[in-house]
Amino acid sequence: MAKHEGQIVIKKYANRRLYNTGTSTYVTLDDLAVMVKRGEDFIVQDAKSGEDITHSVLTQIIFEQESKTGNTLLPISFLRQLISFYGDQMQMVVPSYLEHSMQAFTEQQVQMREQINKAFGDTPLGKNLQVPLQLVEEQVKRNTELFHQAMQMFSPFMAAPPAKETKKAEAKDIDELKEQLRALQTKLDNLG
Repeated sequence: MAKHEGQIVIKKYANRRLYNTGTSTYVTLDDLAVMVKRGEDFIVQDAKSGEDITHSVLTQIIFEQESKTGNTLLPISFLRQLISFYGDQMQMVVPSYLEHSMQAFTEQQVQMREQINKAFGDTPLGKNLQVPLQLVEEQVKRNTELFHQAMQMFSPFMAAPPAKETKKAEAKDIDELKEQLRALQTKLDNLG
């Protein structure tokens, strides 16, 4: 069985080797990451038991991506917050919220790229990072507000975090995003 409801089936063997049944070739986690980026739909199954282990393999890909590059996508504050939701009554809400947030972020990313291309043309962001930084800051603020609203909907008795702490966390996230954009600009400048 090469496909499962339109999905490519990847078999994971006891020796940790991954076999793509769609192409009849062995693949690596890096190959699976490329497949994800191309939008290819696949499922990973344990070759012996047939158990669906896609979640753990995708998590492993994220772990490897985070550890091998200097540019992490998951800030420490986010990881701490995520860990704190395990075993919490809000645990059931978090996956749905994160999925919707990532979908909205992806849609807004497309719009932001279009705006940057309109503003800067073919140049690599030009020399002015102010406009992209403002767009990112606005998005972070909107997502933070939506998250707090969602949490209060499900827990109306939950005390709101002190505004000072929230602003510190937002400022830290914004600073991290600014630093990442500066690093990107430096790389683009070096290419140009």
